[in-house]
Amino acid sequence: MAILKGLCALLVLIVCVVVMLFIDFSYQTFSMRQRQVNTDAIVVLAGGRGRVEEGIKLYRSHRARWLFLVGVDPTVRKRDLFEETSGTRGGENVLLENVSRNTLENAIHARDLITRKEVRSVLLITSRYHMKRSILIFNSVLPKDIAVYPYPVDSRNLKEEWWAHEGSFRLLSGEFYKYCLFRAFFLFAPGELRTTRVDLKAGA
Repeated sequence: MAILKGLCALLVLIVCVVVMLFIDFSYQTFSMRQRQVNTDAIVVLAGGRGRVEEGIKLYRSHRARWLFLVGVDPTVRKRDLFEETSGTRGGENVLLENVSRNTLENAIHARDLITRKEVRSVLLITSRYHMKRSILIFNSVLPKDIAVYPYPVDSRNLKEEWWAHEGSFRLLSGEFYKYCLFRAFFLFAPGELRTTRVDLKAGA
């Protein structure tokens, strides 16, 4: 009986810790602000509504030299996303990456573009709910001397009153689960996927 009580107490403690971590994750997700900085490149993780449009708007405002649209569908061409308009900045420094299919692959393929163009600072654009995991992965994959600044984009399917909105709760729960998995992976294998600029140039 004593063992059973001990196991129940441990289970309750674990549940309480997970709940507290999830609440903190949600708070940080909504507390994250768009960084108003100029960088060498804007990296947009394509796939979510408003991400590409926001990236193009910032690029046309000369917030960065390069615009990398990462994770684009292979059937999509640059002209489908970036319309050349008279009197505005052209798309000569807009590059598409259409091989990656998830956030980890996004970061790995974006790393190739970032290193090839000798980028030292990145403005990372993705949906708000996806930002914490994206920042974690990019910071763990890119060389340490590359600065990554978050630029979350709000979407209709995520409400700030997430506890009262079933869709938002499910969305945040799923992201929290994935974030914890990657956090654990990078905690126990911190250098597994990171490469340095020297490593990348040697393999070029």
